Amino acid sequence: MTITRFAPSPTGYIHVGNLRTALMNFLIARKAGGTFILRIDDTDPERSKEDYVDAIKQDLEWLGLHWDRVERQSQRLDRYAEAADKLREMGRFYEAFETPTELDLKRKKQLNMGRPPVYDRAALRLSEEDKAALRAERGNGVWRFKLNHERIVWQDGILGEISIDAASVSDPVLIRGDGQVLYTLASVVDDTEMGVTHVVRGSDHVTNTATQIQIIEALGGMVPQFAHHSLLTGPQGESLSKRLGTLSLRDLRAQGVQPAALLSLMARLGSADPVELQAEMANLIEGFDISRFGAAPTKFDANDLFPLTARYLQTLPYADVAERIRALGVPDDKAELFWQVTRENITTLDDLNGWWGMFRDGAEPVIAPEDAEFVAQAMALLPDGPHDTETWGQWTNAVKEATGRKGKGLFMPLRLALTGQARGPEMAQVLPLLQVIRARG
Repeated sequence: MTITRFAPSPTGYIHVGNLRTALMNFLIARKAGGTFILRIDDTDPERSKEDYVDAIKQDLEWLGLHWDRVERQSQRLDRYAEAADKLREMGRFYEAFETPTELDLKRKKQLNMGRPPVYDRAALRLSEEDKAALRAERGNGVWRFKLNHERIVWQDGILGEISIDAASVSDPVLIRGDGQVLYTLASVVDDTEMGVTHVVRGSDHVTNTATQIQIIEALGGMVPQFAHHSLLTGPQGESLSKRLGTLSLRDLRAQGVQPAALLSLMARLGSADPVELQAEMANLIEGFDISRFGAAPTKFDANDLFPLTARYLQTLPYADVAERIRALGVPDDKAELFWQVTRENITTLDDLNGWWGMFRDGAEPVIAPEDAEFVAQAMALLPDGPHDTETWGQWTNAVKEATGRKGKGLFMPLRLALTGQARGPEMAQVLPLLQVIRARG
């Protein structure tokens, strides 16, 4: 059974970087007929907010990334305490008392000596009396996992074989002095006990994965298949880290981006396969292959989402947008024609507002001085409404007979007079929708 998980911290809104991780794990689980777990990593009580938990669920539901079950780390603290006790009994967990300033000085000294800036394990040389004195002076220390200094090797699903010398990595802190369990321990315990088989996450976790593999093995768990996807950059290769807050899913949703556009882009971005619009989740699932992704930083441009959104909207039948169109105030007998006219000429559904405003209130006529007399003569020949899709052809034929104009010289001045635009939908369909024709004076 394939089991994956998406494990956001409820300290903010999901952004496109988070989505990449969530989507890959979701697609792997669904393609294998497995289980996709939404795990809320809320062990930080100060920063975790219930509003963000709700927002995470709403964003995933909007995209159609439905989970099989929800887990909360805050409800599993007893499991982490048991794991910590087990590591202590094994001699793989030790308390350390250095202040941040002391650790910084140690790092600088090691760098000056040309050595990797790893923790020197000074705490292992403390006697019980030393520890008691330090606790009395500084409070409880942090708890570090004692790494075995050997090479940690795994076959990464994207990066290939990874080999990291554990001696080049500091013994990770798993529990803070205030007792808060940190991500590394909680994640290992959860992945082990929940039977997670595949973990996809960002390449900034590679070193973290190495230490987690040793912790998993120490606790007697099965090591999942890890894959580390590339990090996103801006369209010019610039770092996205400071901009991710402006690329939250709810911001993109507010801008009119459609789920199909976002999912289609993120399911292929950074892979060897071209981005293709997929309106159905089943097609995304079937076409997903983690081995097709590369290690190079991946350029993300939010502007790419809008052409995909426009193409998706063009595929929608009227029934899918009927409620939105009725809310604009479009008369029922004009609503379906309104969608046929506008769907090829919008980027997002918000653009419908402008189109209906033009049809409802009439467009400001654009009339060149040399066409003024012609337009006035033509408008006098325009029959009173209501107009239908035959009216335009009948009217322009009558104008042609009366004026001798034809082709572009006939049609363009009339389009500009009625819509104020040189381009747009077929006028045969536009004319029945015009509630007001300002060019009539």
